Amino acid sequence: MKKIKTLLACLFLAAFAFQGCEDMDDNAVPVNDFIWKGLNLYYLWQADVPNLADDRFANQEQLNNFLEGYGSPESLFESLLYRHYPDGSKADRFSVIFSDFRVLENTLQGVSTSNGVEFGLVYADEGMTNIFGYVRYILPGTDASNKNIQRGDIFYAVNGEQLTVNNYSDLLAQQAYTLYLADYVDGNIVPNGETVSLSKAEYAEDPVYSVKVVENGANKIGYLMYNGFYANYDATLNNAFGELKAAGVTDLVLDLRYNGGGSIRTATYLASMITGQFNGEMFAKQQWNSKLQAYYESNNPQALVNNFTDKLSNGTVINSLNLNRVYIITTASTASASELVVNCLKPYISVTQIGDTTIGKNVGSVTLYDSPDFTKKDVDGSHRYAMQPIVLRTVNKAGFGEYSSGIVPDIQHKESYGNLGVIGDPAEPLFAEAIGLITGTGSPDRRRPSKEFKSFKGTKELRRFGTEMYLEEMPESSLGLMKQLQ
Repeated sequence: MKKIKTLLACLFLAAFAFQGCEDMDDNAVPVNDFIWKGLNLYYLWQADVPNLADDRFANQEQLNNFLEGYGSPESLFESLLYRHYPDGSKADRFSVIFSDFRVLENTLQGVSTSNGVEFGLVYADEGMTNIFGYVRYILPGTDASNKNIQRGDIFYAVNGEQLTVNNYSDLLAQQAYTLYLADYVDGNIVPNGETVSLSKAEYAEDPVYSVKVVENGANKIGYLMYNGFYANYDATLNNAFGELKAAGVTDLVLDLRYNGGGSIRTATYLASMITGQFNGEMFAKQQWNSKLQAYYESNNPQALVNNFTDKLSNGTVINSLNLNRVYIITTASTASASELVVNCLKPYISVTQIGDTTIGKNVGSVTLYDSPDFTKKDVDGSHRYAMQPIVLRTVNKAGFGEYSSGIVPDIQHKESYGNLGVIGDPAEPLFAEAIGLITGTGSPDRRRPSKEFKSFKGTKELRRFGTEMYLEEMPESSLGLMKQLQ
């Protein structure tokens, strides 16, 4: 970066190591310099990483010498992350770096290379070596949508090679491949001789996958399967709620079972669409590292708060249902912004969670570019590196946000690979569970399968930064803060 005079830390500390170093070359190791300074300023666990300490280096020259010891930006980035707490439990599972920020930007808006099969992977044996996949849903307009493959299909091999924990990534990352299918018979995966050949292309996923209204007695039950908090589809989400509102729904089943997360702002919109009666009240509150937290609390505490709202960012009025209860379907692939909605609605309305325990991502990130204020403005043109480090935690109105082990459902009901059902059909097992609770007609048959399998990963979890919760922009840029406080 060009002549960053200091880091924000010097504004909080009486003396900071780099205060007198304006004339030293901070571009001797350009990308690495950007990585260190960005993490020193914004990283949530900055105080826990000795090499990110504000007094770690006496001057820019010492920092340069340290940065030159890393062979790649990726190796430096990984070395500066706080992966485990002292007790051995995982801390940062989610920070990532991209060599091309265009790829990162696409990922944040649901754009990826896909053949259209959204799947889950499951351990096939007790030794957790072999795995099999099951089709969760098919993306419209993709190669798979024109092939003989559908929700509930099982596959055990790619190009004739059995899927294992060691080869699945390479096999499924190929641009084109052939899936070898199987039947699910009494808890056993039995090859059936069928295959499906698929090819990938760039694809932008509309996260609003299914919108239905089911009438059952006096209840008009709205159903929405929503698969990603992508800001460029906020209007589509609002239109879906417009349909539900026009239909006069009395209840809502929000299906987030395969939703890996996304924009915090979009999560706030979704919560505002479900409710409507809490406009202007706190939905979620952010907690940053000690340096930034101290500044924001003293100078702009409102920057830390995400409030319920009645309008989208472009001024469009939000279609709110004004409900006082909601039923949310989750699985072990439900993450981040999805969990934010579950946690932050609970202080306001009745939230009944159905399905399986969520992933447990209670932290969020922001995109840092190599520029004077870490935004995309005046970005360094010599490379395209960008970081997406964890910078904040979120809590609800009651101050609760500790669900790093996942949010446990009120009604435990895991998906059965032998009976996934049809998305949006009232007979689909998890939707039927919700309908039974709403109408008081009782739960559907939840007999334990003859054999239980442990979930491995889902499609979005296989992608870099596929389970995300992020700010679309920082409350204020670091440069703006420096100008205000100088």
